[in-house]
Amino acid sequence: MPRWFGDAKFGIFIHWGLYSVPAYTKNGDYAEWYAKQLEEGKPEVAAFHSRVYPGRQYADFVSDFKAELFDADRWADLFQRSGAKYVNLVSKHHDGFCMYKTDYAWNWNSFDVGPHRDFCAELKAALDKTDVRFGVYHSVYEWYHPLMKDPEDYALRHLIPMLKELIVKYEPSTLFTDGEWDYESSVWHSTDFLTWLYNDSPVKDFIVPNDRWGKETRGRLGGNFTTEYGEICNGQKIEDITLDRPFEECRGIGRSFGLNRVEGTADYLSAKELLVMLADLVSKGGNLLLNVGPAADGTIPVIMEERLLQMGEWLAVNGEAIYATRPYKPSADKEIRYTRKGETVYAISSRFPFGRLSLPEIPYRETTRATLLASPETPVNVENENGHVLLSFPPIDPDTLSAKELYTFRVED
Repeated sequence: MPRWFGDAKFGIFIHWGLYSVPAYTKNGDYAEWYAKQLEEGKPEVAAFHSRVYPGRQYADFVSDFKAELFDADRWADLFQRSGAKYVNLVSKHHDGFCMYKTDYAWNWNSFDVGPHRDFCAELKAALDKTDVRFGVYHSVYEWYHPLMKDPEDYALRHLIPMLKELIVKYEPSTLFTDGEWDYESSVWHSTDFLTWLYNDSPVKDFIVPNDRWGKETRGRLGGNFTTEYGEICNGQKIEDITLDRPFEECRGIGRSFGLNRVEGTADYLSAKELLVMLADLVSKGGNLLLNVGPAADGTIPVIMEERLLQMGEWLAVNGEAIYATRPYKPSADKEIRYTRKGETVYAISSRFPFGRLSLPEIPYRETTRATLLASPETPVNVENENGHVLLSFPPIDPDTLSAKELYTFRVED
């Protein structure tokens, strides 16, 4: 696993495609599954579609997917200001529609039809001007591809050549595969592809694939594990596995990955909730891959933009406790998380510290000193409390702090 991934800690997932046109599903479901939900006759989706799009097929959304307000540089600027270090753009979801120019989806990609633009190329070019890495998500299967009647034939004639084309053309830093769950990795010929990826591809020295390469692999094999809303697969959760390698939790700010217009403010996590989640994951050795679901016109909903900017404001002050850190010790206090960088330990508190903070996991030494990152000028005394560190400091006006969601103390000798 390349070191950069373990240091990055925070990435942005982008689910954007034809499903962004209806941008609808039952609250709590995934809107990017609109086509399948329609085919299966899910009541809410079927009723909505017949009322709003009578007589139209899912493929007809191509004409409505115009991306007329998409600005790759604006997206890249937002992601950099959010503090994210990498991006995973959905290059192809399970509907098979590709968000780039490809020889393997003729007339079913964003360059040949619809907006006539190569979004992978545009976003990569914009991100290359920043320190945010470009990466991709790519579904290994497709709901409607004619070769799927023989999955192994599909893999050999379509999937593997398409993945190689994607890697060679765009040289992504990440490859988040998905849709592997029906067949063993041998059917997908995953080992053949990964052998090429790690030995002969142009990204072999820095690429980060995941663990979704066959129904037997997720949470069991791979350089890093992926969790989704805290689950790996089959109800298995983060706490159910031995986290002896990097892992990445992916989730939306709301519930859906693709934009779901029925989600309201109550369905979106607050900035503090997102930051607590980030700190918790990092304290366990993980990354947060936080999803945004742009609208069909190419704009990122304002509530999502606001959350990202709020996270960026906190990370601009407290980022040294997140980036390039490693786990320290679990805390007995559920409102404190620890990270470390060398001999320096960071204590991240999700409650306001009223003059004192006990840190029983950090042993006391006479040479130990501490700093409140959001207020470096505040004097912080390090006291001995039964052999461990107790921090004490004068009253703080939270309105004077440069970052107020979580409070981070650097403790070092």
